[in-house]
Amino acid sequence: MRFLVFQHIACEHPGILRDFLTADGIAYDAIELDEGARIPPLDRYDALWVMGGPMDVWEEEQHPWLVAEKAAIREAVEARNMPYLGLCLGHQLLGAALGGSVSKMTAPEVGILDVELTAQGRADPIFAGMAPVQKALQWHGAEVQALPPGAVVLASSPVCPHQAMRIGRHAYGLQYHVELTSRTVPEWGDVPAYACSLDATLGSGALPRLRDEAAGLMPDFNRAARQLYDNWMGLVRSRAKAAQ
Repeated sequence: MRFLVFQHIACEHPGILRDFLTADGIAYDAIELDEGARIPPLDRYDALWVMGGPMDVWEEEQHPWLVAEKAAIREAVEARNMPYLGLCLGHQLLGAALGGSVSKMTAPEVGILDVELTAQGRADPIFAGMAPVQKALQWHGAEVQALPPGAVVLASSPVCPHQAMRIGRHAYGLQYHVELTSRTVPEWGDVPAYACSLDATLGSGALPRLRDEAAGLMPDFNRAARQLYDNWMGLVRSRAKAAQ
C-alpha cells in the first residue's frame, strides 16, 4: 500500500501515525501544499490523509492551492471511494469540499477537552474498543457548521457539535487531534496564529501549562491513536480485499 498525505504547514504532519505506518510497511508521500507542491495523480494511492494547518478553508485568495486540494478531496471520496482521514483542517476541508459549510466559531476551542461519541459513533467501526468520552487536544477557531449531504456525526463537544463525521463507508473527519507526540504542543506553540489563539483562550503564558498537561496524558493519547489507526486500517484492508 501507499498513502498520500496533504500537509499545510511543516509541523502538522501525521505525528505518531507515521510510526504505525512504518511498522506496517506502508509507504506514504507527504505533499506540502503550502510550499507549492503539486498534487500527484490519485490513482497511485490507496488512501488519503489530510492534516491540519493555520489557514481557513475559505481563504482561497490567500492560498490558491486550496481550490485544487478541495477538488482532489472530492475526487478521492466521491469518484474513487478512497479511504480518507482528515484531522482538524482536514476535517473541515472534507466538509467544505463535499457540500457542507465551514465558518468561524464564536470563540476558539483550544486545550485538552472532552469529546463524546454519539450513538452512531459508539456503533461505528472506527471507534471500536474506545471510550465513549475521550480527552483530546483541540486547537481550532473554525468548525464544520453545516454537514455535507449524507454525513453522519460520530462525536461532539459542548461548543462544537460536529467533532467527528463519516461520509459514505470510508471517509472520516476528526476535528480534534489524535496524532500527538511529545513535540507536538511545543512546535505548534511556535506558530504565531496558534500562539495567539492559545493565549486568547487560556490566558497569557498558557503554553507551558498545556505542554505539561499533554505530556502527562501522552500515554493515553498514543493508545487511543493506536486503536483508531488499527480500526481505520481494518476498514482499508477490508475494502482492498473486496476489490480484489
